[in-house]
Amino acid sequence: MKKLLTALSAALLAAAAFAQAALPSVEGEVRKVDTDAKKITLKHGDIPNLEMTGMTMVFRVSDSALLTKVKPGDKVQFTADKVDGALTVLSIAPSN
Repeated sequence: MKKLLTALSAALLAAAAFAQAALPSVEGEVRKVDTDAKKITLKHGDIPNLEMTGMTMVFRVSDSALLTKVKPGDKVQFTADKVDGALTVLSIAPSN
């Protein structure tokens, strides 16, 4: 039973990593970082997987540690998806 649970956990982690890797990287600019609320405001381009055109909006973040990587004014590349009904940034990094 323990081996089955370990194998199942590994499969779920691999599936989650694959799903995140399949998300398109989107260009944006950080407008505001709210670490207390675990939210970030981004001016962004089109997000194809969400069928969203470019705009400025607030996103939830999947991990508050993402907010330590960026500050207002930074140009960024990020991925976003709908998680538990909320638009959520899953990864973010400053653009070079």
